[in-house]
Parts: sequence; C-alpha cells; structure tokens
Amino acid sequence: MTELEHKQRMEEAIAAIRLKMAAAAHAAGRKPEEVQLCAACKTQTVETVRLSAGLPIDIFGENHVQELVEKADAGAYCGKPAHFIGHLQTNKLKKVLGRACLIQSVDSQRLLDAIEKEAAKRQLVQDVLLEVNIGEEASKTGIAEAELPALLEAAAAKPHVRVRGLMAIPPINDDDAENRAYLARVRRLAEECAARRYENVSMDVLSMGMSGDFENAILEGATIVRIGTAIYGARDYSHK
Repeated sequence: MTELEHKQRMEEAIAAIRLKMAAAAHAAGRKPEEVQLCAACKTQTVETVRLSAGLPIDIFGENHVQELVEKADAGAYCGKPAHFIGHLQTNKLKKVLGRACLIQSVDSQRLLDAIEKEAAKRQLVQDVLLEVNIGEEASKTGIAEAELPALLEAAAAKPHVRVRGLMAIPPINDDDAENRAYLARVRRLAEECAARRYENVSMDVLSMGMSGDFENAILEGATIVRIGTAIYGARDYSHK
C-alpha cells in the first residue's frame, strides 16, 4: 500500500467514525464537538502516526511509555496532544511527564504519590483521570468502584495533581443494554465525585468507549472515545 493509499484508507475510516460520533451525540441531545476522538495508536509506527496527524483526530493515546517517547520526540503528533492511556509503572513516570498532557490511567495511591513527587520537582500540575475497573475484571487494571472515594480524596490533597475525570473499559459483550449499563454506572460515579466539590477536582472528562462501543459511550456521556483498530486496522505486533 502506498503512503497516499494508506492515508486515504485512514481518512475514510475516520470520516465514517466521525459520522457515527455525531449521530450518537445528536441522539443524546449533545453537540458533536463535546466529544473528542482519541486515536489509540499502540504499535503504530512514527510514520503512520505522523500521516494520521493531518486527519481529524483530536488526541493521540499511547499505551506504552517507549512508544510515547519515540513518537513525541520524533514530532509524530504534529502538535496535537498526547495522552497516556495504558498501565503506568512508577519507574517510567519521568518519561511521561512533559510528553503526555493527560495521564488517563491513574489506578493506585502509589502512582498518585509518584506523580505528585515528580510534578512538584518540575513545578507543574499534572492532569489525570482516575481509572475505574467497572466490571472488576482480574485481567484489567483500574481500581474497584468501592475504592474510588479514597483515591479521589488522596488525589484532592495533592497540590501538583489535578483530577479531570474518570476513565473506564467496560467488559466486552455483545449485549447493548448490559454495555450501556456499565457505561451509565461510570457516568454516575463521575457525578458522585463531582458532588464532593474538591478544589482541584473537576469531572469534565469522561474517557470511555472504544472501536466496538464508542456510540454507546457517547450516548452515556463520554467526552473522549479511544479508537484504534477502527482507524488503523488490526494491530501488527511483529515489530514490537
């Protein structure tokens, strides 16, 4: 596939996604511009990401620190923001701060403490989302719903951390009603967090919904949908 053909294929895919995003937003009584498209570009090359950066993508989402470093340092995002959306180990945090404007996957007190310490050193405030394991699946990261109030309170006490909202990945299933029930629960959790009115906590960001359920997520209040395969095609792990 030539570079032009590759870009055209991604352009067509994004156009179709944007139409579905807009339709879901309208169905929910929302404006399409209220929802941002995050391109989950795990395993994609610097060249592919740079090619897609010229298309109507709002944010790039990275799961692996080494890929974030490689692409950010190569200018692959072309000025568009990058978020870190994968599990983050504390020993790799230094490489993420300054490259990712939002860490979507804060899932422990230990990680919060490390972010606060490093952000204080750099005299900056790091925006984060708290990741909730809404289905309480052993195979997924994120905190249990019951642990959210304590983590939120801990985050609210940290002057160099600003909580912007929640992130979640509901269990995969083909039942629309069940899927939406999980997504709706995440939205209600965000509302409950907002009601606590902590000074450095705002619940204006709700990151949920991927290639298979982003329309449901928008119907249930998502402000960011993270889409990978529907943009880039099946992932190729052979070069990783």
